[in-house]
Amino acid sequence: MLACQSPQKKAEVIYTNASIWTGVPNAPRAQAMAIGNGEILAVGSAEEITAWRGATTRVVDLAGKFVVPGFVDNHTHFMSGGFQLASVDLRGAQSPEEFAQRLAAFAQKLPAGRWITGGDWDHETWGGELPRRDWIDKFTPDHPVFVNRLDGHMALANSKALALAGIDRHTPDPEGGTIVREAKTGEPTGILKDEAMSPVYRVIPAPTAAEHDEALARAMAHAAALGVTQVHDMGSYGWTDLETYRRAHANGALSLRIYSFVPLATWPRLAEFVQANGRGEAWLRWGGLKGFVDGSLGSTTAWFYQPYNDAPATSGLLTTDTTALRRWILAADSAGLQVAVHAIGDQANDWLLDVYAQALAQNGSRDRRFRIEHAQHLTRAAIPRFAELGVIPSMQPYHAIDDGRWAEKRIGPERIKTTYAFRSLLDSNAPLTFGSDWTVAPISPLWGIYAAVTRRTLDGAHPDGWVPEEEISVEEALRCYTAGNAYAGFQENAAGILAAKRLADFVVLSEDLLALDPVRIPEVEVLRTVVGGRESFVKQ
Repeated sequence: MLACQSPQKKAEVIYTNASIWTGVPNAPRAQAMAIGNGEILAVGSAEEITAWRGATTRVVDLAGKFVVPGFVDNHTHFMSGGFQLASVDLRGAQSPEEFAQRLAAFAQKLPAGRWITGGDWDHETWGGELPRRDWIDKFTPDHPVFVNRLDGHMALANSKALALAGIDRHTPDPEGGTIVREAKTGEPTGILKDEAMSPVYRVIPAPTAAEHDEALARAMAHAAALGVTQVHDMGSYGWTDLETYRRAHANGALSLRIYSFVPLATWPRLAEFVQANGRGEAWLRWGGLKGFVDGSLGSTTAWFYQPYNDAPATSGLLTTDTTALRRWILAADSAGLQVAVHAIGDQANDWLLDVYAQALAQNGSRDRRFRIEHAQHLTRAAIPRFAELGVIPSMQPYHAIDDGRWAEKRIGPERIKTTYAFRSLLDSNAPLTFGSDWTVAPISPLWGIYAAVTRRTLDGAHPDGWVPEEEISVEEALRCYTAGNAYAGFQENAAGILAAKRLADFVVLSEDLLALDPVRIPEVEVLRTVVGGRESFVKQ
């Protein structure tokens, strides 16, 4: 029994008649839990937990359903997700015509002059042709449009948005970005990559505080319905995100836990903020910084050693000046802050591992927990370096079954062998963790587990798994989403497992993931999500 010796106080709630996977290695199964004051008081058999029942204790019979520790998402753009839930949905557009029609229908609902943003389109869905402004100009004459690819590393602007941003055929490509142009005229097609997007973002009116609050509420409700009890937020609107979260926390409006990261370049501000305010508490924490090395595979901007197979003129790009990036990483680490940096291409990952190694040598020993966000495409030699350096590969498995539809045409049959290398990283003792990168991918942890375990691509072309050598087990994937993320966020003594004195964060599922054919995991329903003993979602 994972409990205190005798109940000194009675439970507020007892959840019983359950099949509980505790995540505790030597005691993985239980039947009941006693909850009080936001924490787990005891975990054990139904008979043992009865001792915690008092006159006012609420007893919830879970009818044999499967319970797991609360799912933590290691990488979200949470506020962007909240705004996208109320924006145009282009993710499922199957053709250029449907893409344009969805935008046209959405524009008709808005007053003239209102910006249309978000979208999350994927050009690979209709064969790989990048969208163009002439697809949408006639449907959006009264609305500036700037809709991003689902990875956030390129976006399509209509002519109205380009004009407002001052971008034309005379505008040079910025450092770290590309303006895609017509071959004959040099006119912008409307596609802007990475830093080339910045001039448009600068002219889009900033959302109001009330709009941020509404977006947060939408995002929290959506996440709770999918079993998410905590997110590591990598940012959408810079420091405004943290301001929104602090306002919600002060008003008692947070229904999930948030670990908020701010831009790496602002590390001096964060160092001062931490000195003045600490690092938060269990519901809302800060102290982490997010940076970028390169772009993305889908936008052909991830930084590789060799050129892209389907775009041989490029091997990707650096989105941040490496001299500045190295300086920020070393300084932020010296200040005692957690550093998490986006790296997707193999050269980007090697460069970042080298800088992290330099920081260890230069700044001395401490419990720093460097993170590489995505760590998607690795050289074989890079894999053991994560464990050697104590670097956390913060990965998002849904990307594997999405990108796997077309990745081989982009980087060839050899480079895909160490792509999304979950098995190899675990076997090398790297502290692997999982999340979604929402809104780049759905925030559903169940889909993430399915992806890591089966590696079946979304198009059905790989029924035995894409690069099946890198598949992992359901239990391993569960640990990546629970205890692994607790460690990545310095919460291993408070969250990640179901045991006495831990936070009462857990999820009730319709079926036992460990007894189920993994191909059926997406069919499993979230029945109940509990955060700090409070039910944030109950399926009706």
